[in-house]
Amino acid sequence: MNSDKAKKILSKSFLYLILLIMAAVMVIPFLWMLSSSLKLDRQVFDMNPFVWIPKQPRWQNYVEIWTKVPFFKFVQNTVFLTLVVTFLQILTSSFAAYAFAKLTFKYKKFLFLAYIATIAMPWQVYMVPQFLMMRSFGLNDRLLAIICLQAFSAFGVFLMRQFYMGIPDSLCEAARIDGMNDYGIYLKIMLPLSKPAIATLTIFTFVNTWNDYLGPLIYLKTQEKKTIQLGLKMFINQYSSDYGLIMAGSVLSLIPVIIVFLCLQKYFVQGIATSGIKG
Repeated sequence: MNSDKAKKILSKSFLYLILLIMAAVMVIPFLWMLSSSLKLDRQVFDMNPFVWIPKQPRWQNYVEIWTKVPFFKFVQNTVFLTLVVTFLQILTSSFAAYAFAKLTFKYKKFLFLAYIATIAMPWQVYMVPQFLMMRSFGLNDRLLAIICLQAFSAFGVFLMRQFYMGIPDSLCEAARIDGMNDYGIYLKIMLPLSKPAIATLTIFTFVNTWNDYLGPLIYLKTQEKKTIQLGLKMFINQYSSDYGLIMAGSVLSLIPVIIVFLCLQKYFVQGIATSGIKG
């Protein structure tokens, strides 16, 4: 009996050690970024010896980031783009998912599979046709182009549909007997019950849109419409780079993502776990 307990303790200790090493590997780059944001440019890659906490932290980096480039304007554009895209993806994904999960119509399974199959297609395949289409609509160099392209998500529909499949059909039938139409069922029953799935989709969409680089790079040309990720590139020129300012800007760009995740983390694991109950 004692030997069995010793084996369990040893196996748990080994597992915790592996998890600790993996956590350290993931956290160290962020700590390096935070440390580099408080250094002069020549100190960032100074490894002889490497100093995690500089003796004289250069807090000026967090001031210059706002003055050397119109960083506040980049933040405004990114916040607007991220909030609008996140709201539209939640709206369109949950609405389409309700139809695929709880309504009956012709070719439902075929349409769902055809739509979900687009997840397997790399974005680079249809990147050029999308650009040509947006240019023909007169949306080149406008945030509206990115909003129109990212307002719909096959992954979001799949995630929400899988969650809705776990909600008993008897709730919808009882609501229909009481005289409620499908719009009322969607608003008053499905949405309140799908907080975990909505929180999960919110995190994924917010992070992907906030950190998107290629989309704004392709469609946004003027400086006044650029996002944070494009703004950070402005500190990289042909001959040198202001790595201290880049790291300071990266730290600032991480703060909204961390806040969103901390606010929604209690729903996140539940939403991932329950979205795969039924197929």
